[in-house]
Amino acid sequence: MRKNSIKNSRINGEVMKVVAEAIRFSKDPRISPMTSVMDVEVAPDLKTCKIWVSVLGNDEDRQQTMEGLQSASGYIRSTLARTINLRNTPQLRFIMDDSIEYAIDMTKKIDEVKARDDEARAARGEEEEQDYDEN
Repeated sequence: MRKNSIKNSRINGEVMKVVAEAIRFSKDPRISPMTSVMDVEVAPDLKTCKIWVSVLGNDEDRQQTMEGLQSASGYIRSTLARTINLRNTPQLRFIMDDSIEYAIDMTKKIDEVKARDDEARAARGEEEEQDYDEN
């Protein structure tokens, strides 16, 4: 099976659904309720699976969630084996994805620059109106 085949894409999607549900119903208190599965990549031989997760919160929440996910990987893997009939149940590897926080940070910076630009325009606009009134 090729890496970008339709079959592999469907398997990735199904694994993503099952893993997200298993994380949501996990009883480990270390796993933050604000944990999202961003992407899943199952190897073509179905032996390994990379799971990118995002946690909304501070660094301590992220660290505890990663520890909880590593601890709950057996439960998540067994849920995956029961739900999806694959030749092999892949070993799970969780990777922290900080793209959401990066996007939020960039949006804040863009809003700050835009606000400063609007203030500068407003100040210039008032000066231009005064010059226009004098003529």
